[in-house]
Amino acid sequence: MPVRDVVGGATVEVWVQPRASKDRIAGIHSGALKVQVAAPPVDGEANEALIRYLAKSLGVPRSRVTILRGETGRRKSIFVAGLSAAEVLQRLTLDA
Repeated sequence: MPVRDVVGGATVEVWVQPRASKDRIAGIHSGALKVQVAAPPVDGEANEALIRYLAKSLGVPRSRVTILRGETGRRKSIFVAGLSAAEVLQRLTLDA
C-alpha cells in the first residue's frame, strides 16, 4: 500500500514521471502512486510541481505537503500533515 499513517499525518510513496503532457495521477507503479507532472526535472521544478499538484488534489495548503526522501530520484516519500492514510486515499482518485 503506497499510503500509511504516521505521527502527525500520512506518508505517500510516489513514483514521479516528469515532462508528461499534464499533471495527473496515473495509477500504481512498483508499489507507489504514479504521478505525472508536466514540469521538467530541472532545478527542482518537477518536485515543486508534484507538491503543488498533491496539495491541490488533497485540498490542503502547499505547506502541509513535503518531500521526506527522494528529492533527486523518481521514487519519493511524501509527508502530508494533518490527514490520515484513509483520508489521503479517499481524496486521491485516479484520473481517467
